[in-house]
Amino acid sequence: MTSGNVLRLDVNGQDVHGEGRLLRAEGSAGLVELPGGVPAWAVADAATLRKLLTDPRVSKDPRAHWTAWREGRIGEDWPLLIWVSVRNMFTTYGADHRRLRALVSKAFTVRQVEAMRPDIDQITAELLDRLERSGADGKPVDLREEFAYLLPVEVICRLFGVPADRRSAMRSVVDTIFDTTVTAEQAQANALELYELMRGLVADKTANPGDDLTSALITARAEDATRLDADELVDTLILMLTAGHETTVNLLDHAITALLTHPAQLAGVLRGDHTWAAVIEETLRWQAPVPYLPLRYAVEDIALDDGTIIGKGEAILAAYAGAGRDPAEHGATADEFDLSREDKQHLAFGHGVHFCMGAPLARLEAAIALPALFARFPELRLAVDPAELTTVPSFLSNGHTAIPALLGVGKSR
Repeated sequence: MTSGNVLRLDVNGQDVHGEGRLLRAEGSAGLVELPGGVPAWAVADAATLRKLLTDPRVSKDPRAHWTAWREGRIGEDWPLLIWVSVRNMFTTYGADHRRLRALVSKAFTVRQVEAMRPDIDQITAELLDRLERSGADGKPVDLREEFAYLLPVEVICRLFGVPADRRSAMRSVVDTIFDTTVTAEQAQANALELYELMRGLVADKTANPGDDLTSALITARAEDATRLDADELVDTLILMLTAGHETTVNLLDHAITALLTHPAQLAGVLRGDHTWAAVIEETLRWQAPVPYLPLRYAVEDIALDDGTIIGKGEAILAAYAGAGRDPAEHGATADEFDLSREDKQHLAFGHGVHFCMGAPLARLEAAIALPALFARFPELRLAVDPAELTTVPSFLSNGHTAIPALLGVGKSR
């Protein structure tokens, strides 16, 4: 691997957009150092990233195509191990990817997602009622903790049949997976707890199946074990129950804060000048919920348009936050939140065969939750200066640690 500069990514994720500018200045791809000194090519150039995400010479299977993995240079103590060691559709290539994706895709058809609307409406209404009680007498509420986080977690837990008494533990392990400041020892301990939780869920659903996706996957395996082995079943649940809600949490987080910090644009939305769909897409472009997504691998040498060569077996890191603000696609105002922007295209949900299966569900949740929140609390405002908002300690998750807000007077229902 050769490059003019090597950028050591900040594990705290405090300036992912500054890193994106540096990476784009390197050209089609820039060499970065991941935790543990692991090198990768980070791609923040939107056009290049779009091409690579649909290139059959790019794999997500480390066992087959990552030289460092195959040579044993990625140890069990690598902090990001869980992101590449699992065996599910996130880390497979070709026929294996198609087989595993087909098992889950039926739950995310347009019809199936739309069928979840009543549940999302109900959960949203209950959370808004709870918010109103929390914010009584003018007390600040935390819109991330009490709304943006709870809605997607509740939706995904209902979809997969996670019992209420397991949800707190699941939330804890998911948060740790995305916390890229943890030590290798903490990451290993967290992975053990995660697998214990998921195997316990499988055991419970095997004994007491229900009308949920976990039970459906267990049934599919029982009918034909060649479609899904025991490890793939558990690892598929890990994928869907972890990354499955993180994108939506951060989408809601940033959409809310964007509107509260751009009052003129919020007023335009409430007048009907801009749609809620525009809010969702511009938020995804402006603040990709997952700034970087590990990892992909070159199946063979890949020559990029500027002459950069990604060598066979080298790792590729999709820099979604950087690509969303690429001036080559979005002009000189790429760093600005602008609902009047004509071209809001982004890669926040990925692209190609690994496009996020949960994207329609995430969009539906946001399309229900955001207008409901601002309709219930028309005087909603931040309780702190926007400069005081802090980000979560991660370069894999783009959200705030808290969104302190004052509700004002709730609107009668």
